[in-house]
Amino acid sequence: MRKSFLLIVFALSLVFRGMADEGMWIPMLIGKNIAEMQRMGFKLTAEDLYSVNGSSLKDAIVQFGGGCTGELISAEGLLITNHHCGYSEIQWHSTVENNLLANGFWAASRADELPNPGLEVKFLVRMDDVTDHVMKNVTPGMSERERVKSIQQVADSLIQLAKTEGVGYEAIVRPFYYGNQYYMFVYQVYEDVRLVGTPPDAIGKFGGDTDNWVWPRHTGDFSLFRIYADKNNNPAPYSPSNVPYKPKKFFKISMNGVKEGDFTLVYGFPGRTQQYVTSHAVNLLINQSNPNKIGLRDIRLSIFKSFMDANDTIAIKYAAKHARVANAWKKWIGETMGLRRLDAVAQKQELESMFAAWAATNPELKERYGWLLPTFDRLYAELAPLSLVVDYRNEAVYGVELLSFASRFERLLSMAIDPKADKDKLIEQRERLKDYIRDFFKDFELDVDKAVFTALMQAYNERVPEKLQPEFLNKFMLQSDNWRQLAGQIYSQTAFADSVRVLTLLNDIDSTNAREFLNDPIFSIYFEFEDFYRNNVQKRYFEITDSLEILYRNYVEGLMRMQPDKRFFPDANSTLRIAYGKVGGFSPRDGVVYDYYTTIDGIYEKSQQRDVPDYVPPKRLIELYQAKDFGPYAVNGTVPVAFIASNHTTGGNSGSPVLDAEGNLIGVNFDRCWESTMSDVMFDPNYCRNISLDIRYALFIIDKYAGAKNLINEMVILQ
Repeated sequence: MRKSFLLIVFALSLVFRGMADEGMWIPMLIGKNIAEMQRMGFKLTAEDLYSVNGSSLKDAIVQFGGGCTGELISAEGLLITNHHCGYSEIQWHSTVENNLLANGFWAASRADELPNPGLEVKFLVRMDDVTDHVMKNVTPGMSERERVKSIQQVADSLIQLAKTEGVGYEAIVRPFYYGNQYYMFVYQVYEDVRLVGTPPDAIGKFGGDTDNWVWPRHTGDFSLFRIYADKNNNPAPYSPSNVPYKPKKFFKISMNGVKEGDFTLVYGFPGRTQQYVTSHAVNLLINQSNPNKIGLRDIRLSIFKSFMDANDTIAIKYAAKHARVANAWKKWIGETMGLRRLDAVAQKQELESMFAAWAATNPELKERYGWLLPTFDRLYAELAPLSLVVDYRNEAVYGVELLSFASRFERLLSMAIDPKADKDKLIEQRERLKDYIRDFFKDFELDVDKAVFTALMQAYNERVPEKLQPEFLNKFMLQSDNWRQLAGQIYSQTAFADSVRVLTLLNDIDSTNAREFLNDPIFSIYFEFEDFYRNNVQKRYFEITDSLEILYRNYVEGLMRMQPDKRFFPDANSTLRIAYGKVGGFSPRDGVVYDYYTTIDGIYEKSQQRDVPDYVPPKRLIELYQAKDFGPYAVNGTVPVAFIASNHTTGGNSGSPVLDAEGNLIGVNFDRCWESTMSDVMFDPNYCRNISLDIRYALFIIDKYAGAKNLINEMVILQ
């Protein structure tokens, strides 16, 4: 038995060798990594990165808009993030007459900076390990539901207490390692955030969908915002009397650039990873879920493009929508390719075989962990068909804008027909919907959505087994096998396609009007899908996923016991993390070797490919290039644009600061190489590369292209 166990240990050392760059580490625990980081070239301390007693680099970083990262680059609250992170705000301010997407925008003074209702940024005040607190009432005999309730009750009390500590404070408690640990994060939230500057799409989105997720890259993916506060530097709603926020810390900008092998650090809010899932989950992902989602988004993107190419107004309205749909679509394609190339299912199965052998080494381990893998087998087999319905619900049903729109009315309508409903809450819900309606119709085109409805309903009917789809789809086909004709009838009859009609009905909402909504063909279709999902899928789907959560909690606990010398980083969950690695190129496939950087030369070269619409830079940029008018940003007769490194990143890291060994800003993270997108599930240092905007290109655009020296002058730039 001892010989078998030693073989397991040796095999594990082979499986996990070379993973030094892997990981998204908790800032308050970064001291455990600091020796390794310093061996790699880092020159600061753990206290420099994260401190609750004084200012540290964490105080220059914000969660931007809930889904990205941003960083402070001046003492006057100036913030840089990605162009694609600020895209919705840029689009919101754009019209056909004043198209900021096409023309860019640079505020000449503070008075010209544009407010963005609803946009917030969050500073992390501190994080606390609250595992012992939230687990204090948990007992071994509890059901999972009782366990969750007990934990939530204690967490809620901690959150409420934290919110009283300062102006604009809020807090969350998040599970780590599938609930083996819990941390509380306390934030200060600022809600007056104004647009300061953005390059045009032809710079900020240069390469477009053609280059999205790939390398080499030449995208000037940045935008500038400013945080405003009240006279006491506290959060406050938008007001003309607010003043620029005075940060505890902001990043100095280095002009030294990067070279092969340089240490880099990414500090941001990665969204979600699944590093510890089993082979069953990976198999479901690459052989069912991703292919289905990719196919459904293929349909939407094709329809969007056909309308956008034909109409400039629609092109503006659907620019952000197209980008959102395309982003995940292309990521899933690359992720699937990467996991297959790594033979990820087999690698996971190898680890599971080791786990099973380890668990069999003594009775205590066998009793605690021996049942896990057979249970995974059984639950994932049952989950697969239910997961199919969930994917089609998310991508086909909610992919139709009017069906998604109608779903927002369900709660209000149920209240309106309930004589016992609280009238004040009904009015509150109605007013909230009015704001949503106005925003929805600003970027909605009936003909586009009708075409999407036609194609997605047909896809659902044809590709999902009959027993897994609601009966009304087949009834539709009995009435008419012409989906386009059917869509025309439905869209001509629905009230949800007419903003005036919807608002009129909403203004006088009562049980009579509510029934008109309930009988509306669009709402009826939405509800038929939901009714099928709730009655046939939802309950068992969540029972299985809840059971899997328990299994993974035990499985990860077992992996940690099996590998006591391995450092386990927690999966990303939109909380602040540190990732570190080194600048370097890579070879994604046979005969192809990528360098670690790109320059403005590549923009000009791509612009000569006349048949690629994504490769059309602004005329002024080409003029600057041809004149070699690069100012102080020139390096060897050109301007650096982007670079790659082995930092472990994911969605949410968009806009994250990329720092050098001394903690100075050298870049802004904006993407991963296509070959890296599998890193949410499996990291491989040979292929995984994050893509960053070289900060010198951003400065070049701000200074030489836009002439916004007022913005350059408020930064601290190290030569």
